[in-house]
Amino acid sequence: MIAYLKGTLIRKTPGQVVIETGGVGYCAHISVSTYVKLGEVQGPAELFVYTHLTEGSLSLFGFACPEEKDMFLKLIGISGIGPKLAMNVLSGIDPADLEDAVRASDVARISLVPGIGRKTALRITLELQDKIDKKEKLLAAKGSPEKEDLVSALQNMGFRRKEVERAVDQTIAAHKAGAGFEKLLRDCLKRLAKI
Repeated sequence: MIAYLKGTLIRKTPGQVVIETGGVGYCAHISVSTYVKLGEVQGPAELFVYTHLTEGSLSLFGFACPEEKDMFLKLIGISGIGPKLAMNVLSGIDPADLEDAVRASDVARISLVPGIGRKTALRITLELQDKIDKKEKLLAAKGSPEKEDLVSALQNMGFRRKEVERAVDQTIAAHKAGAGFEKLLRDCLKRLAKI
């Protein structure tokens, strides 16, 4: 299985690239966002790759960053969504924006992607919410109990998780250990008020 390519960019179109490495040219399907992030032809290039093997073909799907590949893998894990449709979704919406739309249950935003109807957008939203929730629970388990208490309290007040995590991390870094939950919470609220 090919998982990563680094070499010279030989050819580049919005849907496909050829990267030469070790005297071999590898053709990979890419999203529009990866196309934009890749450099100029004849310049250095690297791709995180998903190898898709079926009975009749072998296809490579390339991504400029691991986050885009992770989202692609989540998408193809949804029933009825194959690699080409997943790549189409990532061409129409950035992975971070897709994650925000899924969290907000914004089916309308996802259905704006060409080739994605309302039913498919709803399925994506429902199934990705489960996968994103599992990821957040795993990440939360790695954090301190104090941090998770702050994050939970601030989310219950209506703040978005990304903003909350940033404010909590900054607050904890600025205070000594044992500063107290109430003091940390007040500081977090001050930071969030500035956003």
